[in-house]
Amino acid sequence: MNNFARVAHIALRYRLTVIASIFCSLGIAVLWAANFSALMPVVDGVMHGKAIPGLISSWIDDTNAQLAELDREIAACKEHLAAADSPATRAQLAGLLQDKKSNEQWLASYQWALPVAKKRLPSTPFGTLMGICLMIVISTILKGWLRVINSLLVSKLGHLTLLELRKQFYRRTMRLDLGTLRQTSNGDLMTRFTSDMEWICLGTQALYGMAIREPLKMIACLIGAAMISWQLLLITAICAPPAIYAIHWLAKSLKRANRRAMQELSSVYEHLEETFDGIKVIKAFTMESHERSRFHRISRQYYRRSMRIAFYDSLVSPTTELIGLMIIVGVVAAGGYLVLNQQTHLYGIRISSHPLSHGMLTAFYAMLAGIIEPSRRLSSVFNYLQRASASSDRIYELMDRETKLQLPLQPKKLPARLGPIHFNEVAFSYQPSELVLDNVSLSVDSGETIAIVGPNGCGKSTLMNLLPRFYDPNEGNVTIGGIDLRDMRLPDLRERIGVVTQETLLFDDTVANNIRYGSPGATMDQIIEAAQQAHAHRFVTSTLAEGYQTLCGPSGNRLSGGQRQRLALARAILRNPEILILDEATSQIDVESERLIHEVLERFIQGRTAFMITHRPNTLTLADRIVVMDAGRIVDVGTFDELALRCELFCRLAHLDIRASA
Repeated sequence: MNNFARVAHIALRYRLTVIASIFCSLGIAVLWAANFSALMPVVDGVMHGKAIPGLISSWIDDTNAQLAELDREIAACKEHLAAADSPATRAQLAGLLQDKKSNEQWLASYQWALPVAKKRLPSTPFGTLMGICLMIVISTILKGWLRVINSLLVSKLGHLTLLELRKQFYRRTMRLDLGTLRQTSNGDLMTRFTSDMEWICLGTQALYGMAIREPLKMIACLIGAAMISWQLLLITAICAPPAIYAIHWLAKSLKRANRRAMQELSSVYEHLEETFDGIKVIKAFTMESHERSRFHRISRQYYRRSMRIAFYDSLVSPTTELIGLMIIVGVVAAGGYLVLNQQTHLYGIRISSHPLSHGMLTAFYAMLAGIIEPSRRLSSVFNYLQRASASSDRIYELMDRETKLQLPLQPKKLPARLGPIHFNEVAFSYQPSELVLDNVSLSVDSGETIAIVGPNGCGKSTLMNLLPRFYDPNEGNVTIGGIDLRDMRLPDLRERIGVVTQETLLFDDTVANNIRYGSPGATMDQIIEAAQQAHAHRFVTSTLAEGYQTLCGPSGNRLSGGQRQRLALARAILRNPEILILDEATSQIDVESERLIHEVLERFIQGRTAFMITHRPNTLTLADRIVVMDAGRIVDVGTFDELALRCELFCRLAHLDIRASA
């Protein structure tokens, strides 16, 4: 529950809302117990033809009679002490004196209440009954209004807490490095952002709602019962230990089951995401039935977890109800013996200073019955709290992860003009046993254009991912102008770099805003100019119905692959970076567009440092030097013509052997 306590601490920031909800709960509890206390004057007074003033008068007479009897017993005890002093007699005398003092206090309160009752309360039994009924109705209406207000306040508190936690979780997730984020699947992240967050909201509402209101109602009833006979109430504590153990066992089982259910739900989300992302492949290979079977297995597993939760949850209410019934039966038997026999002792234990009346015992039972309903409601809170606790563990497990990119305490300022870039004996691996880059060293002068070629999986993209510091190398370092990337502020570094990747991502926003992304201050004229340079302006104005205000759809799915890449290139051009990284950026563009963009890149890369991952011969001719990689190492570096003569791997990758044979 430690992580859920952190959630509860967030809710405590809204102090006024918390205090107001607690005051409402307190008012509900007092009115709840007050309704049960009305049974005593009805049973002892109205049912015997007495109004409340007459009932108080009879209490005064009974108390005076008990005081007279106590005086006689006290006198007899003193005589016994005078004849023979004994510890037992002294203890008996002390008890009698205590009873006399208690009865005198009750007598004084009755004598004070009698004139007030005669003046302000009905003088007939029927009038008293009607007054009590009216009081109960008014009390119930007031209690209902307080519950409405309490529910609204608690809902507000839960959703405010959810809003703040979601913001914190999103902020923290955005700060994590790519390596840490890739340890968690997108489906699992979606589960944490949606289902886990909703359960935390419900748990917060239960914590500050029923978890406060229902115990206060129970406490109010316990206080009322204790005022009648705290000794008789103490008998109920005999069943408390097994009740506490049963509830503790159920709470642990519920939390464990809920945590596993959340993991299974994440699997469902992951499968759905994978299915919809790969729907074209699934249909092309007619694997629909296979995917249905997989989904059935995953959903079935989640069903089993949910049924286990339902089983434990179903045990809570009967368990608490059975324990409550055992308590009631025991107290009914003890109380019935005392009233029917007009006794004050039970097995030699003093239960009350004077015999209990039928009305007192009825009110006592009513108070205990008033505890059962809140305890039954409270049992339903356990599932909410345990699911919220399990969800809090999942949320804070990710929030507490530290980014692998250590930020410098005193970052160095980048110069106005970036200097040469050096990869110094760099080694890197995603998994400890799989080395992706092995002792890579490369120096790039400022303003130089470098092309990187190599077979799939040789480490080209990984090497480029080190430059914007998406990852840190395991060994060696990367410097710009002699400054280690680890000594720079990440925003300062990344705002000087433009990246266009093969997996082009556009956001569900307008074309203009997607081009402007990364350059929020750009004007519409600048956006159009960048689109023209990337040869995107023509299709935007002629093909898209709303031009630059056309929505691209989620991940840009309303546009073709080539259109998305041209918009991504326009975005990089608008940013006007000093360092440009093109990772297979022209792979999905037709031949004519490639020729036009080739001209654009030829002009755009002038005066800036550019890295191009590509195998296209036309694009390779733009490079000042070409780096050939294989198995995580640099195997050769040179110009296009030099490598065409000496590097067999380069010739195969650039398809020069095919061109020569043609």
